[in-house]
Amino acid sequence: MLKFVKHHMESILGIEIYPMISLLIFFIFFVVVSIYVFGLTKKDVEDMGNIPLNDGLPEKE
Repeated sequence: MLKFVKHHMESILGIEIYPMISLLIFFIFFVVVSIYVFGLTKKDVEDMGNIPLNDGLPEKE
């Protein structure tokens, strides 16, 4: 079965670029999410942590 799939994949021109593109997309996504997470303030983290406990009621400050 693998030989059947491998043979057809090798016959597609330019197929070798797709693994590089997928790695690049993953890396960019990982970097963006990391920047977002490290940029959060402590209050933002606490607010997100309390979301499941709010029961849909507006928060009183």
